[in-house]
Amino acid sequence: MDESLRTQIDTYLPHLDRLIQRGHQLSSTLTDSSDRSAIAATRVWQQDCGVTVNQLSGGSKAHWLARSFSEAFLMRSATGGVIEAADPREIINRLVAVLEQAVMSLSRLDEGGAVSESAQAPPPRRFQFVHNPELRPVVEQAYSDSRLTFEQGHYGESLLTSCGVLEAIVTDALEHSGIAALASAGAPTENIADWSFEERLGVAERAGLIHSGCARLPPVARGYRDLTDADGERGLKVTVSERDARLVRQVLHVVMRDLDPGR
Repeated sequence: MDESLRTQIDTYLPHLDRLIQRGHQLSSTLTDSSDRSAIAATRVWQQDCGVTVNQLSGGSKAHWLARSFSEAFLMRSATGGVIEAADPREIINRLVAVLEQAVMSLSRLDEGGAVSESAQAPPPRRFQFVHNPELRPVVEQAYSDSRLTFEQGHYGESLLTSCGVLEAIVTDALEHSGIAALASAGAPTENIADWSFEERLGVAERAGLIHSGCARLPPVARGYRDLTDADGERGLKVTVSERDARLVRQVLHVVMRDLDPGR
């Protein structure tokens, strides 16, 4: 991958994640359209989003991302007419969706860089930060599988696999830190294997191993273990949306960068 493209990806992905986080916060706090401070903060955020979209679009209004950004402000009724007094929170949520599309597009570029390289080139080393060498090829294969199933539209399978990779790399980081170092972070027991998925993420965040990116995980992902039946077969009990599967992959990318800041 061209170094300038790599630099842009590594710069914009965390920036987009921060904008998405701000959007979620604004959406949850903007309960009164007469709240001037909240409205002002929302306008600043929208301007920041606009600047970022313009940069990613190369200044072209015809770019799909620029068009999606503009269309996010055009709220329409069920009959197709434009609604002049749109709910500010709805606009925020639509802009967040646009930013998530940008994250996915950049993530695909990031993943696709190795594909265009020579066939003799070594395979991508995304998981060299994993301390357990036996785990690396396992999560690498699972990571590739989650991407493939997502592209094929098998969103439930993609979400389950992405969550499995997320739990595996976080658990590896916890085990490397040692239970003594995790005690002050609220480790529930000395045996990490007994911890729930949520407990592992929570302890890892409080211990400073990862940041707050996991806050974006949808509910279906947080309970992903319950989507597997007693025999270990993946019998989905709910329908997983494309958005939820995409969100989990985005969170996985963020946690990978947390655990390997130099990637």
